[in-house]
Amino acid sequence: MNLQQADAWLRLAAQRLHDQATTLTQLDQAIGDGDHGINMDRGFSAIVAMLDSQPTPNGESSGQAVAGLLRQAGQTLIRTVGGASGPLYGTALLRAAAVFARAEKPSVADTVAAMRAATEGIGTLGRSATGEKTMLDALVPAVAAAQAALDFCGDDRAVLDAARQAADAGALSTIPMLATKGRASYLGERSVGHQDPGATSAALVVGALADAMNRG
Repeated sequence: MNLQQADAWLRLAAQRLHDQATTLTQLDQAIGDGDHGINMDRGFSAIVAMLDSQPTPNGESSGQAVAGLLRQAGQTLIRTVGGASGPLYGTALLRAAAVFARAEKPSVADTVAAMRAATEGIGTLGRSATGEKTMLDALVPAVAAAQAALDFCGDDRAVLDAARQAADAGALSTIPMLATKGRASYLGERSVGHQDPGATSAALVVGALADAMNRG
Protein backbone atom coordinates (compact mmCIF):
# COMPACT_ATOMS: atom_id res chain seq x y z
CA MET A 1 0.00 0.00 0.00
CA ASN A 2 1.40 3.39 -0.94
CA LEU A 3 0.26 6.79 0.25
CA GLN A 4 -2.13 7.34 -2.66
CA GLN A 5 -3.76 3.97 -2.06
CA ALA A 6 -4.14 4.67 1.65
CA ASP A 7 -5.79 8.00 0.87
CA ALA A 8 -8.07 6.38 -1.73
CA TRP A 9 -9.02 3.59 0.68
CA LEU A 10 -10.06 5.93 3.47
CA ARG A 11 -12.07 8.09 1.08
CA LEU A 12 -13.80 5.10 -0.51
CA ALA A 13 -14.57 3.59 2.89
CA ALA A 14 -16.06 6.93 3.96
CA GLN A 15 -18.27 7.05 0.87
CA ARG A 16 -19.54 3.52 1.33
CA LEU A 17 -20.20 4.00 5.03
CA HIS A 18 -22.10 7.19 4.19
CA ASP A 19 -24.13 5.41 1.53
CA GLN A 20 -24.94 2.57 3.94
CA ALA A 21 -25.38 4.69 7.07
CA THR A 22 -29.14 4.18 7.17
CA THR A 23 -28.80 0.41 6.74
CA LEU A 24 -26.14 0.21 9.45
CA THR A 25 -28.30 2.24 11.80
CA GLN A 26 -31.30 0.01 11.12
CA LEU A 27 -29.22 -3.06 11.90
CA ASP A 28 -28.08 -1.42 15.12
CA GLN A 29 -31.61 -0.41 16.07
CA ALA A 30 -32.52 -4.10 16.12
CA ILE A 31 -29.79 -5.19 18.56
CA GLY A 32 -27.82 -2.16 19.74
CA ASP A 33 -27.95 1.55 20.47
CA GLY A 34 -29.24 2.44 17.01
CA ASP A 35 -26.42 4.82 16.19
CA HIS A 36 -23.74 2.74 14.46
CA GLY A 37 -24.36 4.12 10.98
CA ILE A 38 -24.50 7.68 12.28
CA ASN A 39 -21.27 7.25 14.24
CA MET A 40 -19.34 5.59 11.44
CA ASP A 41 -20.48 8.21 8.94
CA ARG A 42 -19.46 10.99 11.32
CA GLY A 43 -16.05 9.49 12.00
CA PHE A 44 -15.07 8.74 8.42
CA SER A 45 -16.42 12.09 7.25
CA ALA A 46 -14.02 13.65 9.74
CA ILE A 47 -11.22 11.59 8.22
CA VAL A 48 -12.09 12.92 4.75
CA ALA A 49 -12.05 16.47 6.12
CA MET A 50 -8.61 15.75 7.55
CA LEU A 51 -7.42 14.40 4.21
CA ASP A 52 -8.84 17.42 2.38
CA SER A 53 -6.87 19.75 4.65
CA GLN A 54 -3.57 18.24 3.51
CA PRO A 55 -1.66 18.31 0.23
CA THR A 56 -2.77 15.79 -2.38
CA PRO A 57 -0.74 12.58 -1.92
CA ASN A 58 2.00 12.03 -4.45
CA GLY A 59 3.66 8.79 -5.39
CA GLU A 60 5.25 8.45 -1.95
CA SER A 61 5.54 4.75 -1.18
CA SER A 62 7.44 4.66 2.11
CA GLY A 63 5.95 2.82 5.02
CA GLN A 64 6.53 5.83 7.24
CA ALA A 65 4.33 8.00 5.02
CA VAL A 66 1.50 5.45 5.07
CA ALA A 67 1.90 4.99 8.81
CA GLY A 68 1.65 8.73 9.40
CA LEU A 69 -1.60 8.97 7.48
CA LEU A 70 -3.15 5.97 9.24
CA ARG A 71 -2.14 7.35 12.64
CA GLN A 72 -3.91 10.61 11.85
CA ALA A 73 -6.99 8.72 10.70
CA GLY A 74 -7.03 6.55 13.82
CA GLN A 75 -6.68 9.54 16.13
CA THR A 76 -9.47 11.30 14.24
CA LEU A 77 -11.84 8.39 14.81
CA ILE A 78 -11.03 8.20 18.50
CA ARG A 79 -11.77 11.91 18.87
CA THR A 80 -14.97 12.05 16.84
CA VAL A 81 -16.82 8.73 17.15
CA GLY A 82 -18.89 7.94 20.21
CA GLY A 83 -19.52 4.57 21.78
CA ALA A 84 -17.24 1.61 21.17
CA SER A 85 -16.74 2.15 17.43
CA GLY A 86 -14.32 5.06 17.71
CA PRO A 87 -11.83 3.41 20.05
CA LEU A 88 -12.06 0.07 18.24
CA TYR A 89 -11.60 1.35 14.69
CA GLY A 90 -9.12 3.96 15.90
CA THR A 91 -7.04 1.30 17.60
CA ALA A 92 -7.19 -0.82 14.46
CA LEU A 93 -5.72 1.99 12.37
CA LEU A 94 -3.04 2.75 14.95
CA ARG A 95 -1.99 -0.91 15.08
CA ALA A 96 -1.91 -1.06 11.28
CA ALA A 97 0.20 2.12 11.22
CA ALA A 98 2.78 0.49 13.49
CA VAL A 99 3.23 -2.33 10.97
CA PHE A 100 3.64 0.00 8.00
CA ALA A 101 6.13 2.13 9.94
CA ARG A 102 8.52 -0.82 9.94
CA ALA A 103 8.27 -1.39 6.17
CA GLU A 104 10.62 0.52 3.87
CA LYS A 105 8.38 -0.02 0.84
CA PRO A 106 5.18 -1.82 1.89
CA SER A 107 4.12 -4.90 -0.07
CA VAL A 108 0.85 -6.81 -0.02
CA ALA A 109 2.41 -9.00 2.68
CA ASP A 110 2.77 -5.90 4.85
CA THR A 111 -0.85 -5.03 4.17
CA VAL A 112 -1.93 -8.47 5.36
CA ALA A 113 0.28 -8.11 8.44
CA ALA A 114 -1.30 -4.72 9.11
CA MET A 115 -4.78 -6.22 8.79
CA ARG A 116 -3.81 -8.89 11.31
CA ALA A 117 -2.39 -6.35 13.74
CA ALA A 118 -5.52 -4.21 13.41
CA THR A 119 -7.77 -7.19 14.06
CA GLU A 120 -5.74 -8.32 17.05
CA GLY A 121 -5.89 -4.80 18.44
CA ILE A 122 -9.67 -4.83 18.22
CA GLY A 123 -9.85 -8.22 19.90
CA THR A 124 -7.59 -7.11 22.74
CA LEU A 125 -9.37 -3.81 23.35
CA GLY A 126 -12.82 -5.34 23.08
CA ARG A 127 -11.84 -8.52 24.93
CA SER A 128 -13.65 -10.45 22.26
CA ALA A 129 -13.17 -13.30 19.82
CA THR A 130 -14.97 -14.78 16.84
CA GLY A 131 -18.38 -16.32 17.38
CA GLU A 132 -19.58 -13.54 19.68
CA LYS A 133 -21.44 -11.56 16.99
CA THR A 134 -19.01 -8.68 16.58
CA MET A 135 -16.88 -7.06 13.88
CA LEU A 136 -14.28 -9.78 14.48
CA ASP A 137 -16.58 -12.26 12.76
CA ALA A 138 -15.87 -10.38 9.53
CA LEU A 139 -12.28 -9.36 10.19
CA VAL A 140 -10.74 -12.59 11.44
CA PRO A 141 -11.90 -14.62 8.41
CA ALA A 142 -10.75 -11.80 6.13
CA VAL A 143 -7.24 -11.94 7.56
CA ALA A 144 -7.13 -15.73 7.39
CA ALA A 145 -8.31 -15.76 3.77
CA ALA A 146 -5.85 -13.03 2.79
CA GLN A 147 -2.98 -14.93 4.41
CA ALA A 148 -3.99 -18.16 2.69
CA ALA A 149 -4.11 -16.43 -0.70
CA LEU A 150 -0.77 -14.77 -0.01
CA ASP A 151 0.82 -18.11 0.86
CA PHE A 152 -0.69 -19.76 -2.20
CA CYS A 153 0.12 -17.28 -4.94
CA GLY A 154 1.10 -13.90 -3.57
CA ASP A 155 -0.94 -12.06 -6.21
CA ASP A 156 -2.10 -8.71 -4.83
CA ARG A 157 -5.54 -8.83 -6.39
CA ALA A 158 -6.19 -12.41 -5.31
CA VAL A 159 -5.14 -11.64 -1.75
CA LEU A 160 -7.42 -8.64 -1.42
CA ASP A 161 -10.35 -10.25 -3.19
CA ALA A 162 -10.07 -13.21 -0.82
CA ALA A 163 -10.19 -10.83 2.13
CA ARG A 164 -13.27 -9.06 0.75
CA GLN A 165 -15.17 -12.28 0.09
CA ALA A 166 -14.37 -13.68 3.53
CA ALA A 167 -15.40 -10.44 5.25
CA ASP A 168 -18.72 -10.38 3.41
CA ALA A 169 -19.37 -14.01 4.30
CA GLY A 170 -18.34 -13.34 7.87
CA ALA A 171 -20.82 -10.50 8.23
CA LEU A 172 -23.61 -12.74 6.98
CA SER A 173 -22.52 -15.49 9.36
CA THR A 174 -23.48 -13.30 12.32
CA ILE A 175 -27.19 -13.56 11.52
CA PRO A 176 -27.79 -16.88 13.35
CA MET A 177 -25.32 -16.08 16.15
CA LEU A 178 -26.22 -15.37 19.75
CA ALA A 179 -24.58 -12.12 20.81
CA THR A 180 -22.36 -12.43 23.88
CA LYS A 181 -20.56 -9.08 23.71
CA GLY A 182 -21.67 -5.47 23.77
CA ARG A 183 -25.17 -4.04 23.90
CA ALA A 184 -26.55 -6.83 21.72
CA SER A 185 -25.68 -9.38 24.43
CA TYR A 186 -28.38 -7.84 26.65
CA LEU A 187 -31.01 -9.21 24.29
CA GLY A 188 -30.02 -12.83 24.75
CA GLU A 189 -31.89 -15.09 22.34
CA ARG A 190 -33.55 -12.08 20.72
CA SER A 191 -30.22 -11.17 19.16
CA VAL A 192 -30.42 -14.29 16.97
CA GLY A 193 -31.63 -13.61 13.44
CA HIS A 194 -30.07 -10.16 13.09
CA GLN A 195 -26.90 -9.27 11.19
CA ASP A 196 -24.31 -7.56 13.35
CA PRO A 197 -23.83 -3.90 12.36
CA GLY A 198 -20.17 -3.87 13.39
CA ALA A 199 -19.36 -6.88 11.24
CA THR A 200 -21.26 -5.24 8.40
CA SER A 201 -19.32 -1.98 8.58
CA ALA A 202 -16.08 -3.95 8.89
CA ALA A 203 -16.90 -5.80 5.67
CA LEU A 204 -17.55 -2.46 3.94
CA VAL A 205 -14.15 -1.18 5.06
CA VAL A 206 -12.39 -4.36 3.89
CA GLY A 207 -14.19 -4.19 0.54
CA ALA A 208 -13.10 -0.57 0.12
CA LEU A 209 -9.51 -1.59 0.86
CA ALA A 210 -9.61 -4.27 -1.83
CA ASP A 211 -11.05 -1.90 -4.42
CA ALA A 212 -8.67 0.96 -3.62
CA MET A 213 -5.60 -1.24 -3.82
CA ASN A 214 -6.73 -3.09 -6.92
CA ARG A 215 -7.22 0.25 -8.69
CA GLY A 216 -3.86 1.62 -7.55
